[in-house]
Amino acid sequence: MPFLADTLARVKPSPTIAVSNMAAEMKAAGKDVIGLGAGEPDFDTPQNIKDAAKAAIDAGKTKYTAVDGIPELKAAICAKFKRENGLDYTPAQVSVGTGGKQILFNALIATLNPGDEVIIPAPYWVSYPDMVLLGGGTPVAIECPIENDFKLTPDQLEAAITPKTKWFIFNSPSNPTGAGYTHDELKALTDVLIRHPHVWIMTDDMYEHLVFDDFKFCTPAEVEPRLYDRTLTCNGVSKAYAMTGWRIGYAAGPEKLIAAMRKVQSQSTSNPSSVSQWAAVEALNGPQDFLEDNKKLFQRRRDLVVRALNQCEGITCPRPEGAFYVYPSIAGCIGKTSAAGTKITDDETFAKALLAETGVAVVFGAAFGLSPNFRVSYATSDAALEEACARIRRFCAGLS
Repeated sequence: MPFLADTLARVKPSPTIAVSNMAAEMKAAGKDVIGLGAGEPDFDTPQNIKDAAKAAIDAGKTKYTAVDGIPELKAAICAKFKRENGLDYTPAQVSVGTGGKQILFNALIATLNPGDEVIIPAPYWVSYPDMVLLGGGTPVAIECPIENDFKLTPDQLEAAITPKTKWFIFNSPSNPTGAGYTHDELKALTDVLIRHPHVWIMTDDMYEHLVFDDFKFCTPAEVEPRLYDRTLTCNGVSKAYAMTGWRIGYAAGPEKLIAAMRKVQSQSTSNPSSVSQWAAVEALNGPQDFLEDNKKLFQRRRDLVVRALNQCEGITCPRPEGAFYVYPSIAGCIGKTSAAGTKITDDETFAKALLAETGVAVVFGAAFGLSPNFRVSYATSDAALEEACARIRRFCAGLS
């Protein structure tokens, strides 16, 4: 349509949302579908957080707030960064947005000019490249293969940096792979970044509290304090606190960048929901003991899914350090034909055939920038995961 912006031709709708919508439509049509596409916990928001929201409503805290967050929430975020990450920020260095996605979007819109490059390790969260494109920048995807545990190496980062590089987006634990960088692995990357003072670092720490075994989470400004003045440390309450629908994300960084992000937000959504902000205050300041229980639950599910998928012919599934995703390779399935006659030419045809023939909805790897793979979200019940994996195993066994 001629009146639409040229920018829209460069971006695509979110594939993860598309898969979830397709699964929902099939369910509504009466089909037996198990959705493994949604990236959200399957349990409810903790009661104390819901109670705080109800109290805010009853107290009339339902008006406009400051554009980028109430003082109480900014104070809670500062306390969280100090308590959990050893990072000192003032409220003036904090921005609160309508979900983590808006925080990242605001930062990119506020800083990118045509020709600016943004380094994004692949596999990546589907929205990173498209947000860069909407901001007028150029995404530079660097493939991190399964042989490297889906992690970026210092040499790859060094080779990708040019005079045009403005941002490096860093996500650990990763969506879609669950891969987490150890302190030493991250230090090797920050050593590279120290040598390139024109490159800014944008972290996506949304899965900070979902790490398994003996893995210790760390974030770039914590590992290398010399990067503090050019790092935007982003997080939110969506995943750890089971608050995806409340839409609260936040970040801390240099005051000038935060002020620019505030300007963008003032002319788009204005403030996040006032009630959600008060709920987030309770999330960050209230009891944290349930986080350990949730982590154990997700670790058990991870082990279940990794074990089951590695029993499928043609599939190799690494064991990730965190988040609630696995990103198995289907290299052994490429070129084969499904029982219903679909030729498996890539991970997209695999995912579509899997959904059509078994009712299991996954997201194909090309959406995340690395093939041939698919993403499974194991943020659902053990029974659903066991049945889904059994269907995937039968589907793979039927390939010829």
